[in-house]
Amino acid sequence: MGVPIGHVSDSLDNVTSQLSQHLPTTHTRRPRGPTLSAHRLPDLPGRVAIPAQSRGAPGTPPPLEWFNTASAQDAERALLACLHSLRWALRVAGHRPYPDLASLLAAADEATYDLSAKELEEALAAESLPALPEDTYSAAHTALSAAHAAYEATFGHVFVISLDGVPEEESLDRVLTDIRSRLANDPEDERVVAAEQLRRLAGERLRDLLGARGTARPATDGPAPGTCDQAPPR
Repeated sequence: MGVPIGHVSDSLDNVTSQLSQHLPTTHTRRPRGPTLSAHRLPDLPGRVAIPAQSRGAPGTPPPLEWFNTASAQDAERALLACLHSLRWALRVAGHRPYPDLASLLAAADEATYDLSAKELEEALAAESLPALPEDTYSAAHTALSAAHAAYEATFGHVFVISLDGVPEEESLDRVLTDIRSRLANDPEDERVVAAEQLRRLAGERLRDLLGARGTARPATDGPAPGTCDQAPPR
């Protein structure tokens, strides 16, 4: 059963108020060093490493070529490291070969939109919280721990967010802002938002695995990272 939103909001207001005392103003903010690391799935048994981009080394295929020609088992393992849904991995792997990265990302997006409520629940259950570096100031740990606990108590799964395109120095503030905003959602609205964030995270992980970080997303993309707009209708 969820926690009353009023109690959650009051508790979160307290910790974020403490956090604000440790942050300089917007115009005089000093560098804080590293904040949030990439939000990644925990390592899975049998995870397959995709080769890095070949720079002419004989016998080393480019990553997309490797993905297209790998065994079904190896391709599915690589995909499960991006999104923990077996049907999603089977579907994306089953449509190989892909002529280019954009086609692969578009197919991954389409398969993500088709996840059932149960499959989405399973994918969310496999997600882990992004870790903070050890040298992050203690107020950030306190605020984030309280915010994540409030979110999990309300919705029953970890908070997921894509920070692609968000400057590193703004990551912590973006996470806290989004948790507070999304705590006001009802469970069905938040399911749609979480599904959109998972879709984005899967695309980011695919680009990372294929050595194509920074590649433009397919034209099917939804709202910008960090927003709470709903995903496009199926």
